[in-house]
Amino acid sequence: MSYKTIVVHLDTSQRVHPRLEMALHLAKHFGAHLTGVFAVFSPDPRSLYVMDGTADYYTAHEQLRAERRGAIERLFHAELRRAEIAGEWIAVDDPANLAVPLLGRYADLVIASQDDPHDPESYVGDYFPENLVMSAVRPVLLVPHATRVTSPGDHVMVCWDGSREATRAVHDALPFMRTARLTTIVAVNGGRGEPGARIPGTDIATVIARHGIRVEIRDVDASSGGPIGDTLLSEADALGADLLVMGAYGHSRWQELLMGGATRTILKSMTVPVLMSH
Repeated sequence: MSYKTIVVHLDTSQRVHPRLEMALHLAKHFGAHLTGVFAVFSPDPRSLYVMDGTADYYTAHEQLRAERRGAIERLFHAELRRAEIAGEWIAVDDPANLAVPLLGRYADLVIASQDDPHDPESYVGDYFPENLVMSAVRPVLLVPHATRVTSPGDHVMVCWDGSREATRAVHDALPFMRTARLTTIVAVNGGRGEPGARIPGTDIATVIARHGIRVEIRDVDASSGGPIGDTLLSEADALGADLLVMGAYGHSRWQELLMGGATRTILKSMTVPVLMSH
């Protein structure tokens, strides 16, 4: 298995260029078709008429967005030609929380960004990264809004606890591991989801190694310290990993999206790209 179809979410945010650069690099690396899906948050202008002057502001803002959209679309096509990558541009008017997961289902990998509270243009919908991970049914590579990594996958760190979600994430990330210099399995709290395991992480490490992947194991005890998510981020920093792989934990209750503690921490504080599967 490899990634032969990649979807990247594009918008008018400040970090759209690094995200596109990473998507182009990965499409070239894996020989994949790249689809750029442009989706932004567009409020109903009629809702702004209740305040004097807001209609004029909305019109001016839309013109600025149209200019930015044109610039990123021209860049997208120019970079496809330069890198000799097959691809297509899709601009959607539907809410991003609906459109991007739907289009992502027809891909092997979806690339999007972590929320950036300092950039209003990065907002495309409530809990967009969380909804994408939970509903796309495909692995999602989330790019931090502050990171030095431009080409992830040299040292892959797998967050392993023996769960269904972690197992799926491992297999979804195999294309990255096959070309990585090293993959490190970080077994959290003795791999509680591995009944009868001799040494935490050994069984999944054996499965990975059979793919010709160089793999090592580290056992981390997070039961008496701080949040597991913080422990994982500290391990990634100590190892020098440039890609985290983990299962995403969460479910919907009525209209509320409930995410697991480690998942919430990683989504908020990630400093390297994270591949998540649910």
